[in-house]
Amino acid sequence: MHRVVVLALEGVYPFELSIPVRIFGTAAGPGGEPLYEVSTCSVDGGPVTTSADFTITVAHGSEALEGADTLVVPPFTCGPGEDREWLSDELAQALALLPAGARIVSICTASYVLAAAGLLDGRPATTHWNEADRFQRAFPQIQVDANVLFVDDGRVLTAAGVAAGVDLCLHLVRRDHGSEVANRVARLCVVPPWREGGQAQYIERPVPRPSTAGTAPTRDWALGQLHRPLALAELAEHARMSVRTFCRRFRDEVGMPPGQWLAQQRVEHARRLLETTDLPVDQVAAHAGFGTAVSLRQHLSATIGVSPTAYRQAFRAG
Repeated sequence: MHRVVVLALEGVYPFELSIPVRIFGTAAGPGGEPLYEVSTCSVDGGPVTTSADFTITVAHGSEALEGADTLVVPPFTCGPGEDREWLSDELAQALALLPAGARIVSICTASYVLAAAGLLDGRPATTHWNEADRFQRAFPQIQVDANVLFVDDGRVLTAAGVAAGVDLCLHLVRRDHGSEVANRVARLCVVPPWREGGQAQYIERPVPRPSTAGTAPTRDWALGQLHRPLALAELAEHARMSVRTFCRRFRDEVGMPPGQWLAQQRVEHARRLLETTDLPVDQVAAHAGFGTAVSLRQHLSATIGVSPTAYRQAFRAG
């Protein structure tokens, strides 16, 4: 069983600390069997103060890292401004216990820990948008992208603030076990099943007036129509709005244009079909609304970097 170890550091943020336990701990196989073993540890095995007004007790010390398949480091308070100490000697010694092939994940400003340990040198990474400039100044050798929810660079992954930690953990469940398992976890946790890592961190979304109709019913309807072409005018007509009004409200509510959202849903539907059926690639393309296998191949390659056939083989081999 894949073992996830969550490292709670002094001043840990309680919400982010709970994310890996909730997401990975909810993931289950067809028979209900757990797919991950999740443990929480501190550097010395002792109680850990949080950023709130309470302290937590953990069951493990840094020796838990020796058996970790995935390490998750949640954010924590660590000194003011530029005078922060992100990697104490004790923490560095603890990280040295990780197996060579372990996957390493930071949430929010815990990216500083990975950076200070040299784990992000030469890699793309993200952190909370409010820290991005300071992070880049402190670690110029890292390719910082402040405009995404998370970055998956293979063995090392970084997430932006708070809810992006949920997105990244769901992404890992999907990467390990496929869309059906990840979607089930999302439903049980009552969170969105999928937000692309490249989606913007911070989007101004004015709250609609109570009398303003939203686009959610049309989005729900569109998910049942993915097998056929959907023109913008048809979507707007279903929402009983002008095209201009529909586009404006859609972007306010979702954070992206309707066409981009629709393409994401088609890719996600195609991935589910590739994972769960033996349909030929051209039929998967037709069911997902891409029309041809060539179009599906282009979209899937642009999204996850592999062809439909390679994706299906890799998923089933995993």
